[in-house]
Amino acid sequence: MERFVAGSRAALQDHIQQHQEIHVVMGNEACDLDSTVSALALAYFLAQTSPAPKAAWVPVLNIPRADFALRTETTFLLRDRGIPAASLVFRDEIDLAGLHHAGLLSLTLVDHHVLPSADAALEDAVVEVLDHRPLERDRGPPCRVTVEPVGSCATLVTERILQGPPGVLDGTTAALLHGTILLDCINLSPAAGKVTPRDAACVSLLEERFPELPARHAVFGALQAAKFDVTGLTTEQMLRKDLKALSNDEAVVAISGVFEDLETFLLRPGLLQDLEAFCQGRGYAALVAMTVSFNERHEPTRKLAVYSRQEPLRATLCRALEEATTPSLLLQPLPSPWPCVVAYAQGNALATRKKVLPILRAALAGLGAAGGPEEEVVPPPTPMNSLVEECPLAQAVPPLCPQDVLERVSRIAVGQPPGSPK
Repeated sequence: MERFVAGSRAALQDHIQQHQEIHVVMGNEACDLDSTVSALALAYFLAQTSPAPKAAWVPVLNIPRADFALRTETTFLLRDRGIPAASLVFRDEIDLAGLHHAGLLSLTLVDHHVLPSADAALEDAVVEVLDHRPLERDRGPPCRVTVEPVGSCATLVTERILQGPPGVLDGTTAALLHGTILLDCINLSPAAGKVTPRDAACVSLLEERFPELPARHAVFGALQAAKFDVTGLTTEQMLRKDLKALSNDEAVVAISGVFEDLETFLLRPGLLQDLEAFCQGRGYAALVAMTVSFNERHEPTRKLAVYSRQEPLRATLCRALEEATTPSLLLQPLPSPWPCVVAYAQGNALATRKKVLPILRAALAGLGAAGGPEEEVVPPPTPMNSLVEECPLAQAVPPLCPQDVLERVSRIAVGQPPGSPK
């Protein structure tokens, strides 16, 4: 796997220059761990087993390279398994439309089966689909379609590889698939409602083939910790990591989930300039940051900050949050180092962003224009990527506090070194 990924960029350039076929395997625009690993593993398998070796098999991550740092669980697992980000091919590094126009492109979709409208011109290039979402549209022959209701698309990729020639599956690929299924299916917990017998069977088969794989709880703990680790992210990246927006005819308001204690966040160097640049660059009139952190008993602490240079808008949003009754947020004012930032402790820890969004939408509607629905802002949050949202994860396993993050990641990094290159 490592050699395949390292050579994919060179193979892409060589085939473009030689005007030879390029077969791209690409996940969805969320580009979460499932999409990434499914694309890498399936492209690797097809490259080893395809009867058409003249084609270059290229896994493509369906985001700009600049957004990859936001996928912290993905960067952690690939780094742990010896696959550097420099070897990967991202969506802004390949001209799919140009390749298709030149008659060179074949496209396999993993972890989705409907291209966005911006990619409608690529429909004719799709030759295979592998997905675990309900089928939204039919694709006739010769496109091969596999759509099965499992917890993780990586399960379908694993089944495909295990049904292929023996010896193709290597330790690195197995570890990537193993970790992805465990994270997607919340460590195979039935209480989370995601795992299926096929997911569990694939995890067991991978462990039988590769007994050196780390224990399930260790893998899941490390990946889950990495998912919410914002160490090293800039303020702009933290705000984009889990972002939604509300709008009306007069204003657009951003709502960001921030995985850091509010007091720590407010004291970030250059924060005020970063907030201003973030909002001005994207046309946001205001930003509501919803922070989540955990105490030593793994209990969540939620806090809010409202930023806007427009005092009337800031006052309107704050009043709506303070006076909300469905639900009541039980807000208590906190000191803020900035006059254009109002900070609160949120006494109602059960009030997730899903419950706060209607409050803010109603506030926007009160400005004199109908509040529009919330928009998924690119890059979209990954499934269960947010502790500001309600999700099965919150009930299936205890949340991780920052100490757990450091302890678990360190333990895995020291006790379970990356697998030997294949």
